[in-house]
This record gives sequence, structure tokens and C-alpha cells, in this order.
Amino acid sequence: MIQFEKAQYRHALPQLKGGIFLADGGLETTLVFEDGLDLPCFAAFPLLDTDSGRTTLRGYFARYLAIAARNGVGFVLDTPTWRANIDWGAKLGYDAAALDSINRDAVAFIADLRAHLANAGQPIVLSAVIGPRGDGYVAGTEMSVTEAEHYHSAQVESFVATAADMISAITMTNVPEATGIVRAAKAAKMPVVISFTVETDGKLPSGTNLGAAIEAVDAATGNYPAYFMINCAHPTHFENVLKGKWVNRIGGIRANASTKSHAELDAATSLDAGNPQELGQQYRALRRLLPRATVLGGCCGTDHRHVEHICHACAA
Repeated sequence: MIQFEKAQYRHALPQLKGGIFLADGGLETTLVFEDGLDLPCFAAFPLLDTDSGRTTLRGYFARYLAIAARNGVGFVLDTPTWRANIDWGAKLGYDAAALDSINRDAVAFIADLRAHLANAGQPIVLSAVIGPRGDGYVAGTEMSVTEAEHYHSAQVESFVATAADMISAITMTNVPEATGIVRAAKAAKMPVVISFTVETDGKLPSGTNLGAAIEAVDAATGNYPAYFMINCAHPTHFENVLKGKWVNRIGGIRANASTKSHAELDAATSLDAGNPQELGQQYRALRRLLPRATVLGGCCGTDHRHVEHICHACAA
């Protein structure tokens, strides 16, 4: 097993200072639709348990790190742990001890990537990923804030003892769960980012307005999140709602390649990769509305082509 190293940026996240920091694209959709892998429960973290799986993940992330190095920009490097929580882990045969081990090892894995794939002097921030308890496409049954804090604290505690610089809660569908994760991170003194997903009307799957959701989490946690993000939605789904002071809390975008709704994507049997060049231009337009959005990556249907076009369009 790779030895853990000390966190480099936990007390001063470099993406908060401006510039461009890339992230990867749609990990799971790339592995399933482009690489032909079978991912039960849409979970990538079990790949860490095999040499072939680790080789696949290493090759996947290396493409994105190479884009950042060529373009002289920073990178936020995520763990493949979006599904590595108690409920999804149980469905995949992982008990609490096994989940703790693989969450820790996931950070060690990306720390090793950072050590061996230097980024031409630009920062590579290690982001430990937490996903929703349920399905990221639908709101489902909401937990209370206290329940969410207790539920997600196990994964947070696994990450605290690693080299992770921050925690990223990705594809959040409702305010109470997001707030609970922030409280768990705050108790552990870990920087945390909340990334909400929205439907085609710009609202969370729970029906809450995006701005109201961000303001509610901030109000309940003393503005603790380092910043917020939007992911798993196409720019056309949320560009019209980006109005108000709360947009200054959005520090990143990880959009889908497709304009389809979550329901349509969930039922899809083939990949809709959209238009990578067009998506890059849409990101450029979004950054005029989101002046503090420094972290730019992709979500469902995007791959290294989309991220390269996003980089070129936004750096121009």
C-alpha cells in the first residue's frame, strides 16, 4: 500500500486565489461507455482493489494532468470515491472497515499520481470526494441535518488522516444533506466544497432554487464552505438563474456534455458527448457570470477533449 503523506494545501487552498484549475471529466461515464467497463452501482472505487483497475484509473487521470501541464494551469485531483459511503458500499460488499481502508487508499493513490505526474510547477490539489447517500439524479428521501452529519462523518474521518487537501461533496440534491456534510467537515477542521446539481429548470432535484440552497447552507454553517460548485447539469440548465450576490460563492463548474435531463440520462443506453468545442465556449460565457469560478471540469459525458476545449476557451 502507498504510504500517506502530509496534506500540502489544507490550510490555504490555491484555487481561492484565482487563475484556472482544471478537474477531470465524467469518470464513471468514460469508464462505462468509452472504456467498456462494468461498474456495478456506477461505483469506480472498487477499481482500486485490483492492479488492472488501478492502471485504468492512472491512465484516465494522467490524460487530464497532462492537459493542465501543457497549459500551465493548476489541477484539482479527485478521488474515485463518489459511491464509497455506507449504503452504496454495503451493496458492493464493503463493510465499515473496508470502506475506511479504501477511502484512505484512494487519497494515497491520487497523492502518488501527484508525486509522479508533476504539473510544471502549478499546484495539484488533492480532493477527497463524497457523494450523496442516495442517487445523485433524484432527491429521494431527505435526511435531517443531524442525520446527514452523522452518516457522512465516517467518510470525513477517513479522509482527515490522509494527505487530502479538501473534501468535495459532489452532486448534492438537497440542502439538509449538504449542510450535514459541511458540519461534519467543520468538526474535523477540513476544508469542504459543496457541489449542487440542478434539473433543466435550474432548481435542485429537491425543488429548491440554487441561490436559496447556497444561502441556506451558508447560513446554517457560518459560511464554512470554501466555495460552492455546480455539476451534473448542462450550462443551458442553469445559466439563466445565475443572478444575485450568491453567485460570488460559486468557485467551480463541472457541467454535463449533454442537454438531456437527469431522467433522460438515467435511461440512456449510449453516451451523449455533445459538442466539446461548443461546451468550451459555454464555459467561457459562464465565467462572465461567475467571476470567482476557478475550478473547471466536466461531469457526465465529458472526457479529456471537453476539458481541453474548456481550458483553451477560458484561458484565451
